[in-house]
Amino acid sequence: MSIYNNPQLTEQIISCAYEVHNVLGSGFLEKVYENALLHELASRGIKVEAQKPVSVSYKGRVVGKYCPDIVVEDSLIIELKAVERLTDIHEIQLKNYLKATTVELGLLINFGKSVEVKRKYVPNPE
Repeated sequence: MSIYNNPQLTEQIISCAYEVHNVLGSGFLEKVYENALLHELASRGIKVEAQKPVSVSYKGRVVGKYCPDIVVEDSLIIELKAVERLTDIHEIQLKNYLKATTVELGLLINFGKSVEVKRKYVPNPE
């Protein structure tokens, strides 16, 4: 089953984000929320990797690398922010990460004054 067709997993991830925010509140750096979310996801038996290097290709040639904040079950990218509000550039960043990989689904999670989540889907060209 595709992660896109598995709303239970995304619901669990969002639930974990709310748990982290309920415990920590707002005002920490992204790395603090990343570490706490990694712990919360793993404690629920969800396979997670932090800062997993991903190659970006252009016309068959690797032109760069980036490390998404969290990769879940090898099939979902989480990009974390700790800002007052999300902007278009944050969403574009996540969409570009998805385009650069075989991952089709991403969650943009902001740990601002409250948790804000945006779901992004970019189908892979076959």
